[in-house]
Amino acid sequence: MADQLSEGAIMTILSGGEVLNPVLQVLGSRKLTGNVNSERYRLLISDGVYCNSYAMLATQLNHMVDDNQLAEYSIIRVNRHLTSMVNNQQKKGEKRVLILLDITLLKHGSEVGIRIGNPQACDGADKASTNGGPAPVAPAQPQYRPSPSPQNNSGFGGNRASVPGSPMGPLDSMRTHPIVGLSPYQNKWVIKARVTSKTPVRQWSNARGEGKLFSMDLMDDSGEIRATAFKEQCDKFYDMIEPGKVYFFSRCQLKPANKKFSNLNNDYEMTFTGETQVVPCQSEDDSIPQIKFNFVPLQSLADTPPDTIVDLIGVCKSATDLQNLVARTTNRELKKREITLVDHSLTAVSVTLWGTQAEEFDASLQPIVAIKGARVSEYNGSKSVSLVSSSNMQLNPDMDESHKLRGWFDNYCQDSSINFNNISGRQTTDGGAGGKLMLFKEAKDANLGAGDKPDYFSVMATMLHIRTDRCLYKACPSEGCNKKVIDQNTGYFRCEKCNREFDSFKWRFLFSAQIADWTGAQWVNVFHDQAIEMLGVTPEEVARKQETEGNITECFANANFQEFLFKLRAKVETYNDESRMKMSIVTAKKPDIKDHCRKLIASIKEMAGINTDKTSV
Repeated sequence: MADQLSEGAIMTILSGGEVLNPVLQVLGSRKLTGNVNSERYRLLISDGVYCNSYAMLATQLNHMVDDNQLAEYSIIRVNRHLTSMVNNQQKKGEKRVLILLDITLLKHGSEVGIRIGNPQACDGADKASTNGGPAPVAPAQPQYRPSPSPQNNSGFGGNRASVPGSPMGPLDSMRTHPIVGLSPYQNKWVIKARVTSKTPVRQWSNARGEGKLFSMDLMDDSGEIRATAFKEQCDKFYDMIEPGKVYFFSRCQLKPANKKFSNLNNDYEMTFTGETQVVPCQSEDDSIPQIKFNFVPLQSLADTPPDTIVDLIGVCKSATDLQNLVARTTNRELKKREITLVDHSLTAVSVTLWGTQAEEFDASLQPIVAIKGARVSEYNGSKSVSLVSSSNMQLNPDMDESHKLRGWFDNYCQDSSINFNNISGRQTTDGGAGGKLMLFKEAKDANLGAGDKPDYFSVMATMLHIRTDRCLYKACPSEGCNKKVIDQNTGYFRCEKCNREFDSFKWRFLFSAQIADWTGAQWVNVFHDQAIEMLGVTPEEVARKQETEGNITECFANANFQEFLFKLRAKVETYNDESRMKMSIVTAKKPDIKDHCRKLIASIKEMAGINTDKTSV
C-alpha cells in the first residue's frame, strides 16, 4: 500500500546503512536562498518513526516542487539517493545529509491529508534527538541491506580508489559519488569519471593578471560536468590527463556553470585547487559511457540565438579546400576549412573547422559528422556553426543516429534534384535566412529593426538617387582590413587598426542612396561590394574620373532608376536621445522577372483561397 512507510529508514540511512527504495512522506519543502541561477530545494521527510529536514532535492527534480507534485503529506518512493557529510554549524563535527537523486510520487498529499505516525527529529548526527527518552529502535525491514563492502563495485556507492596520502584519508575509504549529485553543499567526495574531451592550454591576460588554463569534460553514468585547471594546476595535470581514460577526482571547488561556454546538462562546474587530487583508474570501467550527445536538428539552428553551444550530427555533403589565414591581432597562421552538413530536415548548414581538424578532414566519402559543443554564429541574417577549443568531433560514430542518417542519405539523397534549405547561404532568391520578401509598408507595420537584434528582409525596389559626394574613402591595403587610413602628408598613410604606416592605399565605395517601391521610400547605406554590383564600375575608375574631369555623375548613371532585388538589414539606433531607423544593403542583384511574377501569382492565389493543386469543378 502507498500509505505504508518504510519505518526507521531515515535513521538507517543517516547512520551509514542503506535501504532499498524506501517509501517516505513529504511534510514540507523550502527553497534555499543562494545563487539565482541554480535553485535548490530542501525537503522535510518522514518515515513514520523519524523525520529529517535536511533532505536535498537534486536540481533535475526541481520541477516536482514547482508543479506542486511534492505537496505536504505526499508519499514518495526514493529510487536513488546518496548521503554526504557536511559541516554542522550548530554542533561541533559533521552531519550526514541525504540527497534525493530520483524519486517517484506514489500518492499526492491532497489524497493523504494527514501526517502518518508521530516521527521524531533525526538531525543526521550519530544519534537521533527525542523528547527526553532514548531513540526508538528501528524495526527490521526486509528491504534494508547493509552498506556495501569495499570490494563491491556496483552502483553509485560501490566504486572505490586506493590512493594513500589524500588530505581526506585514503580514497579507498571514500565512496564515489555520481556527478549528478555533486553540489557546493558537499565538501568531501570522490567521483569516478571518464574524460570525454580536453582543450589545448590557453594563455589569458587581463587587468587582474595573466596565466594559462585548460578545461575538460567529465562523464559518468549519471551525467556530465566541466572542470577547469588554472596556472599551477594546469602545469600539474595537463600531461597526465588523457581524453577517453577514466580517473578518480576529489577536492575540487564547485560553482554555478557559465552556460555561455558550456552546454553540459549540469548546473555546476568544477575548478581545480591546490588540494585537488586526480588518480588514474587502473582498470577500464565499461559502465562509464564514452560520450553523451544532445543533438538538435539542423533546422532548429535558424531560430537559435548566436553564441549558443549545441550538439550536431549530419552528413558531410561537401567541403571547401584548406585555407591559410593570418590572425590580425597575433599574426599567427591559422588553417581553416568549411564543410556543409545536411540531415533529415533537408537543411544544410556550414561548419567551420580549424587547425589539425581542418587539415586532416577527408570529405571524399561524405562521412557522418557528430559534433559536441559547437558554437552558433550569425552574419547578415545567416546562421553557421564553428568548432571551438572545447568541441569534440567524431566521424562515422557507432550510434543509432549515425546509422539512420547514413541509410537516409545513401538511399534518398543521391538525386541532384533534391534542394536543401541552406541556412548559411549569403544570398538566395527570397533574401536568404531571415530575408522574407516584403514591401516597405509591410516592413514598417511589422516594426522590423525595433528589437534587440537587427532584422533582415528583401524588397523589390528602384534606385532613385545616389549621394555622390564623399562616395569614396582611402582604405588600408592590408588583406582583410578595410579600415580608413589617415594621410600623414609625408607620402605615408596610417591604419590605426593595423598600427602600421603604408606608402599606398586602396579606394573603396561607401555612400547613401534612396530606394523605393510603390508603398514608400527609404535611405540605405551602400557598401563596397554591393556598390560594384549595382554600378558596374570600380572605385579606382571613379577616383581617376574625379581627378581628371571633376564630374563623376555618369559613373552612377547605370544604377539610377534601375530595379534591384535588395536584401536589407534593419535596426533602430539611438543617437543624442533620438531613435532612427537605419537600413543597410546586404545584397543587391538584378531580379529574375519570371521567377518574381510566379511568386506574385502564387501569393495572389493564396490570398484568394484558390487551391492550385485541384481542378475547379
